[in-house]
Amino acid sequence: MASRGRRGVLARDGEQRRDEPRREDQGEQHAPAPPPQGPVVPPPPPVDYGVFMQGLVQAMQT
Repeated sequence: MASRGRRGVLARDGEQRRDEPRREDQGEQHAPAPPPQGPVVPPPPPVDYGVFMQGLVQAMQT
């Protein structure tokens, strides 16, 4: 019987076979995100968390 070549040998864990495509390349291809629709709104104003927490504590005490 002829000796088995490279194809007959199983790859060990962590070893990459040359004739098999990489798993990363087989993943789904995502289309680029479409451009945003409508006007772009500015970010919200910064929040003063000290005042927010004082109001929260006051509301919880009543």
